Amino acid sequence: MEDVTMSNAMDMQNYDYCDSYGCRTFTGDVMLRYLQPDVHSSLLETISNNKPLDPAIANSVADSMKEWAIDNGCTHFTHWFQPLTGATAEKHDSFLEPVDNGAIAVFSGDMLIRGEPDASSFPSGGIRDTWEARGYTAWDATSPAFIMPNEEGGTLCIPTAFVSWTGEALDKKTPLLRSIDVVNEQAMRILRLFGSDTGVNRVITTLGLEQEYFLVDEAFVANRPDLLLCGRTLLGATPPKGHQLDDHYFGKIPERVLAFMDDAEQQLYELGIPVKTRHNEVAPGQYEIAPSYENANVASDHQMLLMEVMKATAKAHGFRCLLHEKPFAGVNGSGKHNNWSVATDTGKNLLSPGKSPQDNPQFLTFLCAVIRAVDMHADLLRASVASAANDHRLGANEAPPAIISIFLGEMLSDVLDQIESDESRSAISGGKLDLGPEAMVDIDLDSGDRNRTSPFAFTGNKFEFRAVGSTSTIAWPNTILNTIIAESLDYIATNLESTLAGSTSVEQRDTAVRALLKDILREHRKVVFDGDNYAQAWHDEADRRGLPNLTTAPDAFPALVTQKALQLFEHYSVLSNRELRAREEVLIETYITKVTIEARTLQQMLSNQVLPSGLRYQGELAEIVASSQAVSIDCSRTSGRLSDMGLLTETLQASMEAIASAVDKSFDLPLQHAEFIRDTLLPEMASARIISDTLETIVPEDIWPLPTYTEMLFIR
Repeated sequence: MEDVTMSNAMDMQNYDYCDSYGCRTFTGDVMLRYLQPDVHSSLLETISNNKPLDPAIANSVADSMKEWAIDNGCTHFTHWFQPLTGATAEKHDSFLEPVDNGAIAVFSGDMLIRGEPDASSFPSGGIRDTWEARGYTAWDATSPAFIMPNEEGGTLCIPTAFVSWTGEALDKKTPLLRSIDVVNEQAMRILRLFGSDTGVNRVITTLGLEQEYFLVDEAFVANRPDLLLCGRTLLGATPPKGHQLDDHYFGKIPERVLAFMDDAEQQLYELGIPVKTRHNEVAPGQYEIAPSYENANVASDHQMLLMEVMKATAKAHGFRCLLHEKPFAGVNGSGKHNNWSVATDTGKNLLSPGKSPQDNPQFLTFLCAVIRAVDMHADLLRASVASAANDHRLGANEAPPAIISIFLGEMLSDVLDQIESDESRSAISGGKLDLGPEAMVDIDLDSGDRNRTSPFAFTGNKFEFRAVGSTSTIAWPNTILNTIIAESLDYIATNLESTLAGSTSVEQRDTAVRALLKDILREHRKVVFDGDNYAQAWHDEADRRGLPNLTTAPDAFPALVTQKALQLFEHYSVLSNRELRAREEVLIETYITKVTIEARTLQQMLSNQVLPSGLRYQGELAEIVASSQAVSIDCSRTSGRLSDMGLLTETLQASMEAIASAVDKSFDLPLQHAEFIRDTLLPEMASARIISDTLETIVPEDIWPLPTYTEMLFIR
């Protein structure tokens, strides 16, 4: 392995990141080289300014894409989309087209713009019956086509939306694109009120994602059915050392891991994914990768690609990349921090407070829109991150609790105090920090601290939604986030337009803005909390404030189909009632299916591995006790251990029977089934785990059949 690592390091030294960046994407210089100038200009209008695609250029674009793809070794193309499975999907078609005297490469405008995969085998939440198979994929020109290489050449991948024959969205991308359009429409109204829309064609939402993950040696995974089938360990005793010493976080990255990171980053750069940061995370064996900010649609596609590349590259380096929210009990799980902001296409961040936020009414308007949105729709935000996997992580003193609240920090909280009390004073500033040594410069301090316990924290010029799970497709939580904030921007714009009635007086406008924001804060500031979100005192206070505390996924799912939610998404044409109900159904079914798979995997492991090893050791102890007693040797302690083993194996078998009974239960209503799983099956699985983990600490290492936490977390 050292030779591979050294070879990889040499390759990295000779690799030109700048020249290779985006070389596998149909963007920038590639488009200039392959497209005719008029076609390039027209397509750029669609990509940059969201202008409707001109169908007349489709054949020319398709021909240029085909030429570029073949020049880069591609033999096939695919419409790459994100169905409701939570993964990506693709069907490869060859460019090859037989003709009378041989074959030619064909890729037409129609083939670029539209595909027709079988829609019957993807989750639809009841939108489509099994026999209703027709679905369509539609080219999303705003997200760049890319090439995924393989041993035989490569495949041209075209990002697409996925809809049914009757027009309903069957994917994650379509609602996200709709929600982005709604934010643009409502945010532009706000800019026009402040006279800051000059030169602005569009307002976009931007995202920066922090992806956490674990790396485990592939050799261990082969002997862990739970990791193979579920992506997390269902059994495993706590190792003597976890992250108690805080020595892994930001520590030196192991050479083999660094070689994997370098390899993955090279591939991601070539795909145009601007990865920026890498480091050790808190738990042993845990790491993080974070790209720079991009527009939300492209960031969403890139996030799916990033996860695919990470998993494939890990395998090539002898690792298994675990993206599950809680692959190991007793150590920190993994999240995907969702850094959200809103900006103009001219580059102005609308959530940047500036040096004097108290004198920046436009910023305060966007800030208060977020506060109002999160307070009114905290249940929807919680539902957007609800899953069986994320339930293991939320509220476990490693991730935010299930109570959705906003952290603003001292400076902004003081500014909001001024609005509510009709006062005006300078904003709190950070000042300078003198470190002491003369040779070191003073550090500019930020105006406030960060709060890692907050689920929705303002961090300077963006909001960090920290409750998103590491396996999540970010399109879904951001669809909800965009929609609820667009609704609040609409509310503010409508009120101000009515109050001002066309007046252009800046003084009158600012007075109206301050009065409206004051009303919003009086009603919705209860969602703001700048303290310790882990503390029981906050949970008690949140209850007094009336904030929802949806502690599990089955508690949260129904929030998606309340009358309020259905009306919200229907009104802004983000999701029809049918589309939204379908998503709730798919989420519930996914919850049921995933936990059921875990339960059946646990049954198999207990029956085929854990119990036999326990009985074997019990038999060995019985022989020792019998032979010792036969020669009158005192073996009271060994006899006691034998009794303990007998009790444990008997209790384990009873627990296995309880799991078998619970996993076979059937219900008429999916939500009832999910609630039963939460209330009965999962506790039975937890009880069985406690017994198994106790056995692991007793049974000798040469008998125990499973790789241990110590091995998996610390051997690199």
